[in-house]
Amino acid sequence: MSASPAPGAAPKARAELPDHAPHILIVDDDRRLRELLSRFLSEQGFRVTAAASAAEARMRAQCFVFDALVLDVMMPGESGFDYARSVRETSRVPILMLTARSNPNDRVTGLEIGADDYLPKPFEPRELILRLNNIIRRHAETPEPRFGGEGAVSFGPFTFRAERGELKRDGETVKIAEREREILAILSQARGGGVDRETLTGNGGFAAERTLDVQINRLRRKIEPDPANPSFLQTVRGVGYRLVID
Repeated sequence: MSASPAPGAAPKARAELPDHAPHILIVDDDRRLRELLSRFLSEQGFRVTAAASAAEARMRAQCFVFDALVLDVMMPGESGFDYARSVRETSRVPILMLTARSNPNDRVTGLEIGADDYLPKPFEPRELILRLNNIIRRHAETPEPRFGGEGAVSFGPFTFRAERGELKRDGETVKIAEREREILAILSQARGGGVDRETLTGNGGFAAERTLDVQINRLRRKIEPDPANPSFLQTVRGVGYRLVID
């Protein structure tokens, strides 16, 4: 499927795009910025769909499969962070957050949620293209988690069923994001052995490794009695991490 023509976009440029062109969803309440980004990305070989709010983005997502999302943080109603958090519950789609340059906490919050990268406003359009291409490439190079055939592993009061991607504590389901589920699946397959950082990031480079540390910390807060002194999800110096199973 192709997206509806973006306002101000040149019809000829859109018509010439190949079917395999990456499809980007832009979510920003600033109409002028949506139009500028839609036109620029279209000229650079992307298919583009735009939404003015998180609610509209959900409607678009029912019709299209996107290769990456570009989300503005500051939107009325449901913020970009809120929408990204809900997306990460079910999807690994790459997310690039547009943040306010004056608020460095936005970067940390975005990484904690599971965003793949961030770009402070104002920004150079060429930098946006580079960052989009990087997160799309990293996503393509990261192997899908294999949730099959390995059975359940237990650690303390927790049980993780790899075939279902399901984490429970004393029989009660623990809500985890999809990326956290992937990390547990990879670690559980190692059966207590150390897993290197490259395997956990899919060889996504330095930015992906920084994101991994944030994701590990989020997961520790959900499973560790004392996240600062982890008993289950331990760091293996010089290697990566391991899950200490019963």
